[in-house]
Amino acid sequence: MKKILFIGLFCLLMLPASAFGHKLIPTDGSNIDYESALIIPDPVISWAMYEELEGNALFYKFEAEKDDRLYSSIVIPKLDDLENFTPSLVLIGPSTFLDLVDELKVIDVDKNFDYPIPDGYDAYVFDFNGPIPSKEFYEPFGQITYWERQEIDLELEAPGTYYMAVFDKNGSSGKLALAIGYIEDFSGNDFVTVLPNAWLESRYFSEDFTPLVIFVGIVSGIFALIGFGIYRKIKQ
Repeated sequence: MKKILFIGLFCLLMLPASAFGHKLIPTDGSNIDYESALIIPDPVISWAMYEELEGNALFYKFEAEKDDRLYSSIVIPKLDDLENFTPSLVLIGPSTFLDLVDELKVIDVDKNFDYPIPDGYDAYVFDFNGPIPSKEFYEPFGQITYWERQEIDLELEAPGTYYMAVFDKNGSSGKLALAIGYIEDFSGNDFVTVLPNAWLESRYFSEDFTPLVIFVGIVSGIFALIGFGIYRKIKQ
């Protein structure tokens, strides 16, 4: 029985390590305007959303305090048909704050956002202006290779309700992962709820189901070994 438990433990250790820096917020693509915007609970905590644009814009909403640091970035899964996919990242906030963005000399930003903007708000659009193919990085938890795109990192000078959006100026469709926040915050519960779900979501997002097949095989093997051990114990 000890041998069986040892094999089971070894198999579990072979599963992906919890190096995932962002908590996944599930989304079904229905966040297509300000009313349906996906709520970001706390913009300083690291969150991630797996999204798919289909010639539309997707919206996100959060409450911020003065001097909150806002970090956000877009990455694209390394799939052949997405190499040239460069969606734009939009910050939509009170006009009084966005006037300060000019003073902060934020570069590579414009106001070419062809969607309605709430009264008293303004929008700054951050495009990707780097080389294609862009820099790659491998995310070990989801076992996904991404192309890096643009990121923003600035201080919010005014408290209030803010929105972010992603869209493609050419109307192209494609997958992206949007990250918001910079502080990793996982509780003990997350390791048996949030993280397993995030890993399963990552398989669908990256269109790579090989690790999932291996995972199911490992788990099935563990239960089979435990069941065999119990059966032998009863027979004895």
